[in-house]
Amino acid sequence: MSKLKILQAATSLHELADLLGFKPKAVSYILFKKDLAAKYTEFEIPKRAGGKRLIQAPYPELMNLQRRLSELLQDCIAEINAARDIDSVLSHGFRRKYSIITNAVVHRSKRFVLNIDLANFFGTINFGRIRGFFISNRNFALQPKVATLIAQIACHDHVLPQGSPCSPVISNLIGHLLDVRLSALAFQTGCTYSRYADDITFSTNKPLFPAKLAKAVEGDEHRWEVGKTLFRAITKAGFEVNAEKTRLQYTDSRQEVTGLVVNSKINTRSEYRRTARAMVHRLVSTGSFYRKRVERDGDGEVVISEKLGTLEQLNGILSFIDSVGVYNKKKGMKDDEREKPLTMPSSPDCQEKDYRKFLFYKHFFAIKQPMIVCEGKTDNIYLSCAIRRLAKSHLLLASPDGKGGSRLQVSFYKRTATTDRTIGLTGGTDQLISLIKEYRAESRRIKIAGKVQPLILLIDNDNGAKGIFAYLKNLLKVQIDPNAPYFEAHEGLYVVPTPLTSDAKGTMIEDFFDESVLKTMLNGKTFNPSNEGVNHKTEYGKAYFASHVIKKHENTIDFSGFKPILDRLEEVIAHHQKKHQ
Repeated sequence: MSKLKILQAATSLHELADLLGFKPKAVSYILFKKDLAAKYTEFEIPKRAGGKRLIQAPYPELMNLQRRLSELLQDCIAEINAARDIDSVLSHGFRRKYSIITNAVVHRSKRFVLNIDLANFFGTINFGRIRGFFISNRNFALQPKVATLIAQIACHDHVLPQGSPCSPVISNLIGHLLDVRLSALAFQTGCTYSRYADDITFSTNKPLFPAKLAKAVEGDEHRWEVGKTLFRAITKAGFEVNAEKTRLQYTDSRQEVTGLVVNSKINTRSEYRRTARAMVHRLVSTGSFYRKRVERDGDGEVVISEKLGTLEQLNGILSFIDSVGVYNKKKGMKDDEREKPLTMPSSPDCQEKDYRKFLFYKHFFAIKQPMIVCEGKTDNIYLSCAIRRLAKSHLLLASPDGKGGSRLQVSFYKRTATTDRTIGLTGGTDQLISLIKEYRAESRRIKIAGKVQPLILLIDNDNGAKGIFAYLKNLLKVQIDPNAPYFEAHEGLYVVPTPLTSDAKGTMIEDFFDESVLKTMLNGKTFNPSNEGVNHKTEYGKAYFASHVIKKHENTIDFSGFKPILDRLEEVIAHHQKKHQ
């Protein structure tokens, strides 16, 4: 039975709790026994245009419950859209597969673009509206008790709080009536309509902008106000217009929709990109950077100050710029090509170079723990499990967590589609050679105070290692012993090969598992450790082995065979610590 049908059939707290993956007693405690004052933490964050935004963050258990509710409602929405064959939306905010980019692109290359802001968007959606919606809406038609419970989970002080994981999805459901009415109005006036949360946009190529939607303020042709017809439609749907933020943008000036320029192709603002580049340059040159902060003082005057920025903030800025670039690259591709991950371009543009430089700095220089880079994603799982199981005898790699377990004292480089494309480190020794070369070059340019943590490249000591050994021989001007515990390729950068067998034969990391583990059957299939040539009818590969055998049975597997590898990692860390004492 679908989740929507299960939700529609639910009649009690017990059944709703089961659907949300919670114990009924836990839901009952959160809703009815937990002290109201302790349910939320309130704080303010600055708005981009000045002023403060009040955030009401739920305490962890309530946040988890609201997150589960959000996921459930999104699943229900997906079912409803699939049943009605709906593959596009009017509201792009907080929806799966939609973003500010999809919201902006429908207004590209238009003569006029009108932006309207809804005042107190979440605050206008109260307990009664939510409960009434889930009871009366024909797509949900929930039992009154369940609708009441959903409203209780979602609301704080009888309205949707800004900071709750389920406020966005519920606001979209409540706002759908508004979207339908405004979309109809847009059709009548020859315009295109979309909404992203509280940002409403109309655009058109008509010679004059429709007066039903907006008109110039008398005496000031460049100030615009919402037209009477549009104003009535918004207020009738239960929302309010923020009159101060109504603006009409012309084709001969810069037109923006949810922060993106839409005059021709979708893009970020040029000054935004220049600021990001300056931040990256300052970061890698000095080890820090500053962000401008715009606020209003007690008299309402705009005050600009500088505040020390964080890597997370700059990563968010660069990721945003990068996401727009990726969209523009993929929009001209065929559907089957669009689903494939992009590869590192041979001639990256300025934004790609900046992002690459930052990610290189973040992942390989600004590290708080020794960083281990493996040839493949599965190696990270093998090693982290082995370290936790052998933690008591490898205190440089892990420490007690005070709860009977262990806490890793090293970190692993985690590959993502973004880092694969931007850094180009998708696996294999050839790319590790490129990493060594780039690390050596960047270390002369990157300035970071107090870098004392090593970067460790762990490689399989098989035929694939010959290339990196030849490179190290030429680089270090020494004879390479394949069974040496490590090689220092550069200050702070080490290469660690897996130990050879007792008869000096090559090894790969899977060889350090007990034979019984390697012979584990999964659904009648045997493990094939090769990266190629897996017969999926009779065999399974490394990814399944790592997740369904090693990670799943970590507490019962004998990892003693990994001790020689962990000894080498500790030897590198001890050597590096001694150099930097």
